[in-house]
Amino acid sequence: MMNWSEIAEVQPLASRIITNSIKKDRISHAYLLHGARGTGKEAIAQLIAKNLFCEKLAGVEPCNQCNACRRIASGNHPDVHWVEPEGKSIKIEQIRNLQKEFSYSGMESTRKVYVIKGAETLTVNAANRILKFLEEPSKQTTAIMLTENSHAILPTIRSRCQIIDLQPLNIVQFERKLVENGLSKSTAKLMGALTNNLDDAIARSNDEWFATARKIVVQLIEMFADNPQDVYLFIHNHWVVHFKERTEQEEGLDLLLLAFKDVLYYHIGNESEMVFFTNQEQLLEKAALSFSQEELLTNLNAIMQAKRKLKQNVNPTLVMEQLTLHIQR
Repeated sequence: MMNWSEIAEVQPLASRIITNSIKKDRISHAYLLHGARGTGKEAIAQLIAKNLFCEKLAGVEPCNQCNACRRIASGNHPDVHWVEPEGKSIKIEQIRNLQKEFSYSGMESTRKVYVIKGAETLTVNAANRILKFLEEPSKQTTAIMLTENSHAILPTIRSRCQIIDLQPLNIVQFERKLVENGLSKSTAKLMGALTNNLDDAIARSNDEWFATARKIVVQLIEMFADNPQDVYLFIHNHWVVHFKERTEQEEGLDLLLLAFKDVLYYHIGNESEMVFFTNQEQLLEKAALSFSQEELLTNLNAIMQAKRKLKQNVNPTLVMEQLTLHIQR
């Protein structure tokens, strides 16, 4: 369980802004925490909630031991409500249910907190419903919205929130911590390219799904190099089957992006920057012969565009089909 002193090590500005508000008893009625995956959005949201409910608060630090802190950490506190996308978006029905819940008095206090994960996925109707919630703030209600793309949030919502921008972690320090926790240097380097969250990185390094995902990406690069005519079939038989959820699909594209970057680095003799391919000289050489530097740059742009399409809720199978055709050319 993290505390504010730990948050200050990785997000010093965000920690200072929020803890100063706590000291002055001026916690905002609405926060918008903006940062890439793994920058600590959920940990900060939890800490804000704990500050409001902790039974043994010591200055700005929640105790992390009392009944309220433990239930907030486990997601089971009756007055702290988490809302996250159902499928690809947060729908108006979810916000209606949240508002209905908030029409009742608190189960254990007069205070309530709601946290909206992936706030950029709010449908237009859901966003407008949240806006009404924010336009009539209650001192006893705190809204915390988490997003990787604050520009996708309605300007009228942003204007009613205190926006906290979270910065990427120091990559060298992060990789060092991963090695200290038992990861190999090569695995730590890959994890550092994917996430800034220590627990997330350690969990992924031991996760069977992630190991299979990495293997599929390696096989896909091999297919592009050796049997490009069979890639389309491979996408349907392996990629689509394994990467089912939106977060998984995004992670698959993140891995593919890193793989093609490694091929480009190999092309230009900058092997020290490679993070995905380790001890796979033969495959790298084969892939480098299959794609020119110009083609690799075009492919990287195509993968980034595919990621944007996923964010826009374009059908993921269609996204991969289009990306495959683009890379095959």
